[in-house]
Amino acid sequence: MARVKGGMNAKKRHKRVLKLAKGYRGSRSKQYRTAKAAVARGLRSSYAGRKQRKRDFRKLWITRINAASRANGLSYNKLMNGLKLSGIEINRKMLAEMAVNDAQGFAQLVEMAKTKVQ
Repeated sequence: MARVKGGMNAKKRHKRVLKLAKGYRGSRSKQYRTAKAAVARGLRSSYAGRKQRKRDFRKLWITRINAASRANGLSYNKLMNGLKLSGIEINRKMLAEMAVNDAQGFAQLVEMAKTKVQ
């Protein structure tokens, strides 16, 4: 049987890695060996970054809700407790959106929470 050389598959693999490394600086985008390491690290970081993004957004929403609720005379934890006690199920993303774009509606929610907390 004739010997099959793996040049075609290697070229395909190299092209795939170098395509992923496009835009990297220096040899990281030109040489296969360094590009392979850089791409592996980049893919690991992007996986972790997708998890981190969720944490960052939740932090941002809580900060916005806290600022708006303090402007209405209630702290964040008392607001959330009051909303829970009054049976209002609204997530932090929507609360933050209301705090930024619908101040009157948010103030009404704060008042409802105030009555349950105090």
